[in-house]
Amino acid sequence: MSDLSIRSLSKAFGGVRAVNEISFDIKRGEFLAMIGPNGAGKSTCFNMINGQLAADSGEIWFEGKRLTGLKPREIWRLGVGRTFQVAATFGSMTVVENVQMALISHAGESYRLWRPAASFHRERALELLDQVGMRAHADRPSRELAYGDVKRIELAIALANDPRLLLMDEPTAGMAPGERNDLIALVKRLVIERGISVLFTEHSMDVVFAFADRIIVLARGRLIADGDANSVRADPKVREVYFGTGKTFANAGAEA
Repeated sequence: MSDLSIRSLSKAFGGVRAVNEISFDIKRGEFLAMIGPNGAGKSTCFNMINGQLAADSGEIWFEGKRLTGLKPREIWRLGVGRTFQVAATFGSMTVVENVQMALISHAGESYRLWRPAASFHRERALELLDQVGMRAHADRPSRELAYGDVKRIELAIALANDPRLLLMDEPTAGMAPGERNDLIALVKRLVIERGISVLFTEHSMDVVFAFADRIIVLARGRLIADGDANSVRADPKVREVYFGTGKTFANAGAEA
């Protein structure tokens, strides 16, 4: 069963077709990586799925519901979570308050904020922080956190609406190698435990090939490969994209 179905999705900016007739599915509980060189169309594709960009043509379906044309907030309420390449939290709030704000939003309780936000959903927020290994930091100001820890808080926030699909744009950007593997291992564990489907883009090829169940490859706005790590490594079109300049997958990660 497919959680997400993308059909003939296209987007142009002026005369440049950033995404050109892309189609793919994500199965329930699948950990799917989207890779490709700079300018391949990854972020544009992501932003159309999330509703931040309107598609010129094509359709996006999630659990039988048409997402095309919906706003990001409407898509979020349908069970699609999102993390961003540059993680951000409210620095003036504590760690737990950041997660509480996401829970308040999901519950549609913003109108009740004449009471302090700290009085809403604290136990649930602490449970989410426990899942991402950050409960011990719950009452610290977010501005004091290291960047890798901010990424974990962002993940807890993304889980606040109990998503069935999680979109992660460069989840390990700006992180040290050890932190990258720890974060993706954590995400993969949560995916298995919760049955969440994940679509993620990633520069680090070691992360992609170590953790992805399946990989799709974009180049110049088109999908050129779709398969497991071994089949993608061996695909002639992918080899041309990455190896045509003398690069290997080990050092192509800086520009994928």
